Amino acid sequence: MTLTTHAIIGAAAAKIFSMNPLLAGIAAFASHFLIDAIPHWDYHPSSFTTDDADPLNDNMEIGKDFFFDLVFISLDALWGIFFSLLLFWPADPYQLSIIIGGAILGILPDPLQFVYWKTRIEPFTTIQKFHIWIHSGNKKLLDRPLIGMVLQVMLALSVVVPVIYFSA
Repeated sequence: MTLTTHAIIGAAAAKIFSMNPLLAGIAAFASHFLIDAIPHWDYHPSSFTTDDADPLNDNMEIGKDFFFDLVFISLDALWGIFFSLLLFWPADPYQLSIIIGGAILGILPDPLQFVYWKTRIEPFTTIQKFHIWIHSGNKKLLDRPLIGMVLQVMLALSVVVPVIYFSA
């Protein structure tokens, strides 16, 4: 999934549980893994290297392509936060923190992969193993970016519309 999709669904999950900030945060973070279990399309940063024999050896190389990948990934995350605010514009500062926090926590497992790649220590190793496991059962749509993006928009709408409708 793109970070935009993770942010929007994370914000929606947090909004559902907004009366309990701890539960809102847990729901937003968990939403990342739940939607990663669905077959989806991901973009492949140039600085990302994979090891098909052992996915725990995947890495993101800090080199000539890393800066451009970092900018692209950051823009993806910022779009997600922007759309989360646009879709769930809060009426008060408390709700603002729930929406922004939910979007960030919905994205967080992916940046934690980078922390794992650079440290390879606990608890990041366990989180990475779970992240790999949750992806392992799905058929990725790597060679179908248009279909993958359309499906992500449909997934986000299927979550966002009921949350907006029932919270109005």
